[in-house]
Amino acid sequence: MDIARYSKLISPKDTGNNEHREARLLERCPPGHEGKRLVDEPAIILDASGAIIAWYLPDALTDTYPGEIKEATDLLAPSLKKSVRADGNWRTNQRLFNRGSEDVGATPGCINLSPAWFQQGHENVSDPEVSASLKGPSCENILKAIARPAAIASAALRVMHPEQYWAGLRTLSNLGNIAVSKDLPQMPEALQYWASVFNTLSIISNRETPHHRDHMSIAECFDILTTVGNYSNARMTMPNLQLEFKYNSGCMIAFSGRI
Repeated sequence: MDIARYSKLISPKDTGNNEHREARLLERCPPGHEGKRLVDEPAIILDASGAIIAWYLPDALTDTYPGEIKEATDLLAPSLKKSVRADGNWRTNQRLFNRGSEDVGATPGCINLSPAWFQQGHENVSDPEVSASLKGPSCENILKAIARPAAIASAALRVMHPEQYWAGLRTLSNLGNIAVSKDLPQMPEALQYWASVFNTLSIISNRETPHHRDHMSIAECFDILTTVGNYSNARMTMPNLQLEFKYNSGCMIAFSGRI
């Protein structure tokens, strides 16, 4: 697969869950090997030009303290619970969520955390603000609880994509200056404890995620996915690459959401 050519072929109609359209894309941009392959050891995935399009690190977060993750999910439980809806889209539809096991107690849900982002539909008419899940009194404790995995993912990006890493740091620095100069509520405090080089984190708890594609992602940049919990035998599949990744607790995978 040539990632540059593949990205140009994708249209907004290629959502990732239309089997007919995905089969046509696969035919036009084959992955370069026959049949589906399981990836269960550390690996990097290259396209036809030799560019790295995915990183797979199966034990990246093995040493992360389970107590930190449990503390974060407990603090975020009200927001997670509120996010699940009977008539929601696939990101929040209740049919895709599972009730957490008794020993873990992770509340099902899907929310976004950000120290500075634009509310949907207000990108050009308002200042950025802190996401709803961080506006309460638990903001500092939530961000401290997720600081370790957020920092590990950021350090990984420093190796995977230095240009994207430094661009992220510059963005956060500029947001800090804007927050202070405009006296934006809660943003300086949130940025003070924000340990990620990304400006937004999505927290997904006990959900099965259908195949999908993020057209807002940049083909040359990485999104980083990490997973922590008391479970086994999970898989992440990328049909367009004909790859299936072992997705057990502690795993980290980096790739562009556009593919």
